[in-house]
Amino acid sequence: MPSPPVASFSRVLVAGVTGSGKTTFARRLATAWDLRHVEIDALFHGPDWTPRTSFLDDVRAFAAEERWVTEWQYTSKGTSEILAPRAQLAIWLDYPYRVVRARLIRRTFGRAVLRTELWNGNRERGLVNMFHPDPHQNILAWQTKTLGHWTERMPGLRKQYPHLRVMRFGHPREAERWLRQLSSSAEGASTAPPKRRSRDR
Repeated sequence: MPSPPVASFSRVLVAGVTGSGKTTFARRLATAWDLRHVEIDALFHGPDWTPRTSFLDDVRAFAAEERWVTEWQYTSKGTSEILAPRAQLAIWLDYPYRVVRARLIRRTFGRAVLRTELWNGNRERGLVNMFHPDPHQNILAWQTKTLGHWTERMPGLRKQYPHLRVMRFGHPREAERWLRQLSSSAEGASTAPPKRRSRDR
């Protein structure tokens, strides 16, 4: 079986609201482009959901490497100032609310019922927290609170980091189609990111 294609982008950020599927997309891209996937949630959350004091040092360490893909998260903690200058490509999963809401409900419910271990022994906090008013306790409330985060910030980030190519997918179908092009590249499909449409500028 042929090796994954080597892309012209070796350091990639995947942006999107909670529930958009950043980690799944990053994993698939890592496989297609032979990149190291660093799940940034695993660097941030210590046991019992305690933030790890070494978080930013760990982010700096992998950002200095040559080939990686990670989720563009924890911007309020200072990750953008570390990752964006090093990244070459940002993929923005800018999906409709109904899509990300349904995905997040399914994910949260499934993890809670199955008691899925997430990072460093942590598990979903339980279904009762889906009704908690505090966004830091209720992932659904957090999604609502941060829904417009990337729409508001992306124009400024593009100006601040002009070297960073931004590629936007407005629906999971677009992202899936592009990822399938990567996996079928051995049959002659192009692996280059599509040109930005005027609505994405």
